[in-house]
Amino acid sequence: MNWGFLENILSGVNKYSTVIGRIWLSVVFLFRILVYVAAAEQVWKDEQKDFVCNTRQPGCENACFDHFFPISQVRLWALQLIMVSTPSLLVALHVAYREHREAKHKRKLYEDKGSIDGGLFCTYTLSLVFKTAFEVGSLLAFYFLFSGFEVPIMLRCSQSPCPNTVDCFIAKATEKKIFLYIMGCTSILCITLNFVELMYIVWKRIWKCFTRRYIPVEDKAFRHCPPPVSIVNKFSSAEPPINKESTENSPTQPAPTAQNQPVQS
Repeated sequence: MNWGFLENILSGVNKYSTVIGRIWLSVVFLFRILVYVAAAEQVWKDEQKDFVCNTRQPGCENACFDHFFPISQVRLWALQLIMVSTPSLLVALHVAYREHREAKHKRKLYEDKGSIDGGLFCTYTLSLVFKTAFEVGSLLAFYFLFSGFEVPIMLRCSQSPCPNTVDCFIAKATEKKIFLYIMGCTSILCITLNFVELMYIVWKRIWKCFTRRYIPVEDKAFRHCPPPVSIVNKFSSAEPPINKESTENSPTQPAPTAQNQPVQS
């Protein structure tokens, strides 16, 4: 299977994710997709041919294999990877919708097209919920379909057309069990990261709404009051301006002396 399309989707979503979301992407790439491509596919390559029962009855081995493995474990693992990665595409589509709106109206409609607010907050939250639900559903499917994550070496089968109860043997049972444990542990880790990221963005959103709605009284009074004016500036602005030109052009009057003053009777 070619996983290039899934890598392109997750790489495009990476720039719109939070820090926890980027950690989730790293876990998916390193411990899930690479492990699956590099090792898991080879381990389960010829699983039906390696399933051997101690009988020569035609159709007995196929009936027993279908009974114990109604769906191939490695194919269910691949389906899980696709399902948990696809919801991230919703975020990239929403950001592309924002970019299309700005191009259509030919003006800037958003401060940051990739910021998790408004409708993108709902889309991001839904993607986290879907990813968590798919992870939990896949783990439950593994547990109930294969009776847990154990891979026994021998299975006893009495399905028709087997003549009696026969012993069937699974090849590479221990190796398959180790890879199933790796898959289960990484799934639990991804569920934890999704839950933490969901709590993080919800708390960030609540805090943002709280700070907008409930501003302290002192801040409100400070915002509405006019800027203070000093007393010196106030009185200096009240004095009439002195015309420099009139003072220079006016003739100087001699100061009155005692001789020039009139004598009052």
